[in-house]
Amino acid sequence: MAKIVGYIAASLDGLIAGENDDLDWLYKYDEMDLGEHDYRTFIKGIRTVVMGRGTYDFIASHPAPWAYGEQRVIVVTSRPIEDPKGALEVRADVDHLIAELRALDGGDVWMLGGGMLQMAFMERGALDEIEIYIIPELLGAGRALFPLTGFRSSPELISAKALDKGCVRLHYRLSYTTSAS
Repeated sequence: MAKIVGYIAASLDGLIAGENDDLDWLYKYDEMDLGEHDYRTFIKGIRTVVMGRGTYDFIASHPAPWAYGEQRVIVVTSRPIEDPKGALEVRADVDHLIAELRALDGGDVWMLGGGMLQMAFMERGALDEIEIYIIPELLGAGRALFPLTGFRSSPELISAKALDKGCVRLHYRLSYTTSAS
């Protein structure tokens, strides 16, 4: 069974993008030494990339080449994607997608991008682990790491590590319990 994971950076004040989805604050850390936690190492273990429509549109709007040629890519959206930037599949039903992903063998699934889709997976007990890279920047406004939906959990800390340029890597395992009523 594939493991479904998150790998995301957030500012010290809990934002993944500044106002107007600005990522300039993050790009200045591109050359940061993450050692064994480097993105290029991480992506080698990923078989399937899942992203929401907002993340896809953001990636597709940039002139850089499609970065996910080695992975299967699934975009969660109810709207058709005209002239896709790269090879991808579209799914509209999160519950069916989770069942499909859970049936995969070999290689992990990466929940790429914003916290809305990650939260939808957490609410369904389907995000297994998450690596959050805390970047020492205070943005003051922007897009939150996770939307406040009322979902509660007590993830288990697997590891915490100080990295280059004041960045901290937090790695959590999520566990889910159901409440008896």
